[in-house]
Amino acid sequence: MADKSSSNAYWAANIRTIMIYLVVWFVCSFGFGILLRPMLAGIKIGGTDLGFWFAQQGSILVFLVLIFAYAARMNKLDRQHGVEE
Repeated sequence: MADKSSSNAYWAANIRTIMIYLVVWFVCSFGFGILLRPMLAGIKIGGTDLGFWFAQQGSILVFLVLIFAYAARMNKLDRQHGVEE
């Protein structure tokens, strides 16, 4: 990346990606696991209600998926801006 505008575009895309993934993780962990848990109590998954599942296991699985999605997205972004390893 030779010029400043390309560098700024890269970091803007990077920060935007991080913010989107943080919002998804927040909604899945805090939203579904805590705030919306009473509403999700009627839906059963694996012998327990969906709110409890998100609080105990779902948010962890979403976090793992987000790690791999972020790595794939950053590899694509790196190639687009010419900073791949």
